[in-house]
Amino acid sequence: MKHGKKSAALLSLVLAGLLALSACSGNSGGNGPAASPGSGSNTQGGDEKPVELIWYTIGTPQKDLDRVNEEVNKYTLEKINATVQMNMLDWGDYSQKMGVMTASGTPVDIMFTASWAFDYVQNARKGAFMSIDELLKSHGQGILDVLDPAFLEGSKVDGVNYGIPANKELPAQEVWRFNKKLLDKYNLKLDGVRTLESLEPLLATIKANEPNVTPLAIAKDFMPLAGYDYLIEKMPMAVKLDTKDFKVVNILETPEMQKELDTMRKYYQAGYIATEAATLDTMNDAILAGNWFTDRAATQPFADNLWSASYGYPVVSTPAGEPTIYNWSVMGSMQAISANSEHPEKAMEFLNLLNTDPYLRNLIDSGIEDVHYKKTGDNVMENLPEAQNYDMPTFSLGNVMLTYLTKDDPATKWEEFKTFNASGKPSPILGFNFNGSNVATELATLQNVKEEFWSTLMTGTVDPKEYLPKAIEKFKTAGLDKVIAEAQKQLDAWVAEQK
Repeated sequence: MKHGKKSAALLSLVLAGLLALSACSGNSGGNGPAASPGSGSNTQGGDEKPVELIWYTIGTPQKDLDRVNEEVNKYTLEKINATVQMNMLDWGDYSQKMGVMTASGTPVDIMFTASWAFDYVQNARKGAFMSIDELLKSHGQGILDVLDPAFLEGSKVDGVNYGIPANKELPAQEVWRFNKKLLDKYNLKLDGVRTLESLEPLLATIKANEPNVTPLAIAKDFMPLAGYDYLIEKMPMAVKLDTKDFKVVNILETPEMQKELDTMRKYYQAGYIATEAATLDTMNDAILAGNWFTDRAATQPFADNLWSASYGYPVVSTPAGEPTIYNWSVMGSMQAISANSEHPEKAMEFLNLLNTDPYLRNLIDSGIEDVHYKKTGDNVMENLPEAQNYDMPTFSLGNVMLTYLTKDDPATKWEEFKTFNASGKPSPILGFNFNGSNVATELATLQNVKEEFWSTLMTGTVDPKEYLPKAIEKFKTAGLDKVIAEAQKQLDAWVAEQK
């Protein structure tokens, strides 16, 4: 799977809310413009020895990384009297390798972290990251000026900030995506389509007429929407999004989830879902080939354009839920300063520059002008063939709203992002992060139960009437009630503190 900025496969991952991956960008050439207000300046005396910062971030290592890094250092040396050693660790290796490096004390100043990679909350509690609240005030004022406060509020761990979220889409909103060619072919309308149940007439039409098409393209990570926010991903402890009492429940025992699972089983038996869905990592092959009808994905402004451009055929979508700000959507992409950093102030100066200076942001994102891309307008760029040697994951690098537009982007793109962000409704437990240290043994056992039942239930592969009671009983035997009680205790204390 290609993980570059045009990879719609990664765009559709909910974790991430990671659609900003497709925000392509560029930069102005030469020595670059003056830094934008608050972006940092060379505060060191002229005789001060330059600092070298070591930065690890996620993504497939790029052929021209060193070439771009050289240009980056010319700029940062002038602006903040520092150079940066840029290092990339591949997607599948990142969490494990960063864990080893952190434990061994390998020199690192700045590192990528997220809810889904090198787990932000877990590693903050382990002491991997430095507290940055005071550093933001002293050396990161530009970040505070441009970043929606909800990002920092939602990414606190036990009341403390340890990372800088990327300024991108803030809420997560689920949509049903559709292969428009099939919608048009059978004159299918999306009026009234929102819930899982409302898909049935459309799925039935495709199943009856397109034997080589998967009507509902889902894989093992699919989870029906039931109107809850999970305390731990894919663990059946959740709080209802419209809660008034902040009660933590076993979501498998709720009528909402039971109804969704019954529907998924019905769809599986009808042949709307791939028989091997519970074991598939993705449905990318079917989607890239156009052999699918609908799936569910996280959206952002103009997401349909991004998907259509990436797949080479038209894709349209309709809401499956409301835009909601979750902890995991806020923490989908972050940069943290290592607790072992010898230069924390300078690291924050660099992050401040990265998040406020268009030249640096686009240089790191899209490479060198007239080498990797060319400018076609003041803030519009077009990739050149050499771009294949430098294809960075835009979402992971900081303030996405500084990146330049492509020819297909509307001029109002970033204003629409701001409007979308403002539309998000916070989850009732935004900012609460469960600490499982008191029930670590139970959580480990529960993880094994989850591996046994979760994917097969959620994809409709097994009959919930038979397997849901078995799963509930096994979760209870493994200590779920004890874990829920601990979570409820912590949540009650958090709610009291918020009030």
